[in-house]
Amino acid sequence: MKKQSKREHFAHFHIAGFTYNEGALLFDEIRIGKELQMVTEPDNHYDKYAVALYIKDTKLGYIPRSCNRAVSKVLNAGYDIFKAVVQKVDPEAYPEEQVHVIVFIENKVRR
Repeated sequence: MKKQSKREHFAHFHIAGFTYNEGALLFDEIRIGKELQMVTEPDNHYDKYAVALYIKDTKLGYIPRSCNRAVSKVLNAGYDIFKAVVQKVDPEAYPEEQVHVIVFIENKVRR
């Protein structure tokens, strides 16, 4: 049987807190299609559903509070079904709107 990856759009957003984290240090590495790592921060005192976005060991910012609850709960339950990818980069935009991300739900489908 051949396995194929099926994906569905889940959310899209600008990276929250981009100007307060280290995204500017890696701006030249942020490209359309670049996969970002998602790390939950259940002890974050501002938002218990916080999900940070990283390239390598550098935090770019967060999934906005309006989109993070379901992602946080699923990741904290041990399911690795989400994929976050850079969708748009605009160096001329206001810093909090320079990087747009899309999150997919990925599922391995047997054929």
